[in-house]
Amino acid sequence: MEFVRELADELRELLNPNAPEDARLVQKGLMLYRQGMVSQLQVAESGIQATVQDVAAVKVLLDPLFLGLSECSCPADELCRHQLAVFFAAYAQVGSVGDWVTEWREPVREKKSVVAWGLQKAKDLVKANGLLKPDYGRWVDSFEKSFDALLAAKKYTNPFVVPELFGIYRRRLQASAPLEAEWRLLYELVATVVAFRKLAVLSEQMGHSEDAVHRSYGHLFESLVDEAEDLLEKIGMQTLPFDFDEFIVGLKDEVFALLTVVPGLVHHRIELYRELWSGLFRKTAWREAELERVLARLRTVTDEENPLPLVLAGIHLNVLLGEDEKALKSLDWIEDEVAVPYMVYWIEYLSGLKVWKRAGRYIDLFLHKLKGYLDSEAFVGGFQGRAGVVRTVLRVISPYVSENGRMDVYERAMQCSLPYSYAEYEYFLFERRMYERWGELQALVGMEYQDLPRDRVKVIEKEQPEVLLGMLHQSAQREIDQKNRASYRMAVRHLKKLRTLYKKLKRVDDWEYFLEGLLERTKRLRAFHEECARGKLIS
Repeated sequence: MEFVRELADELRELLNPNAPEDARLVQKGLMLYRQGMVSQLQVAESGIQATVQDVAAVKVLLDPLFLGLSECSCPADELCRHQLAVFFAAYAQVGSVGDWVTEWREPVREKKSVVAWGLQKAKDLVKANGLLKPDYGRWVDSFEKSFDALLAAKKYTNPFVVPELFGIYRRRLQASAPLEAEWRLLYELVATVVAFRKLAVLSEQMGHSEDAVHRSYGHLFESLVDEAEDLLEKIGMQTLPFDFDEFIVGLKDEVFALLTVVPGLVHHRIELYRELWSGLFRKTAWREAELERVLARLRTVTDEENPLPLVLAGIHLNVLLGEDEKALKSLDWIEDEVAVPYMVYWIEYLSGLKVWKRAGRYIDLFLHKLKGYLDSEAFVGGFQGRAGVVRTVLRVISPYVSENGRMDVYERAMQCSLPYSYAEYEYFLFERRMYERWGELQALVGMEYQDLPRDRVKVIEKEQPEVLLGMLHQSAQREIDQKNRASYRMAVRHLKKLRTLYKKLKRVDDWEYFLEGLLERTKRLRAFHEECARGKLIS
């Protein structure tokens, strides 16, 4: 039963022994299995079925091919203890459950032993190096040797152990930092950039999958970018000594290496690159030279390489140099689903500088690409994820809109991102008393009259009742088309409301003409006519 062994491998990858919730889940499932609570077990490649006696008996169906399609009659939405118990019962037919659990828990034991080793190793390194005086080459050499000694000493490092060892590595570097405040900040910044590069290379050398990196130590890359941003802010608040120039030159080379160091981690690499070129490397000559360097490297990119980091770096440098025509041309060339997330940064950057004319050009292209991004099949996150993106978009363009009185741009953003912007657009139109367009929006998204907010309906019924006529007509017809008693009763409720509004608008003739036509079209629907009579629409 090879499919059971494959399921065992999948669960071993899915469940993190270092995560308390996963550890509890395995423990509870193991307890149910060992207590003999699994019965009526049927193992087949199409599905593993069983009953588990817990507080109440539950039915479990495990799908060995697509674990996410597994089912349990308990209230849990995801993988539960009952499914784990059934897995253990099935696995017992092909192997040792105890061995599976021992192998699964191995990272925890490895973590403890490796951490103990790492702490001792760090003490030795601190004794050997002591405090490091300002010397860029010596700094980088020390950072790299310490990293290799603590994290790359073995041929393979379990991904779940990396965060612990990395924490030891970072604490070891802090122990050797210069005492002078200005040098200490620069030391920490260089250490952060080198650590990012070394960690990225380690993930590649160890063959850690993208999913394994994300689950076990992906947060470290985010933390390093955040640390760099904080350090740049602190460095920017002080006057830099002339002695810093040598270090800046070395750091520029280190940052350029981020663009090609590994194939993956594109977003984090570009984020760190942008922060440093925006916050530290501010001389125009530096930026022009870097742009030439990026373009030259782009011309040598092979088919196996990913050119996107270099392209994005070139765009960023053009933005910093005010070469918007070149930046926008490159952005227009990039696919919508790739370009849109990166454009958020540049719009916020230009808005922060209050160069509104420039920001407006990027916003125009941004909105042009937004719909393609939201409709992309590559987008992960469903409706709620896309609605969250829309909220971010509106937040990002708000400074430009408010400073320039461009509510048309704000509305355009909501229009091109429908239906994910429905909540924001509905509020926008109602607050501005644009009731007719508000009604058109409800019809566009297929909103039923009875589902509209009652407070909104009362206001519109009082101020512009004709807006509701079309919606009521559509809702009544949809109910009639369902051809059952309950829907007929709902249709009559809508029709009575229509009659009230027509009378209020002094259009009784229009109402009578409509009703006469409706009754003629539905003369075969006896039950509907009976409900009309019961509702006193007809005698």
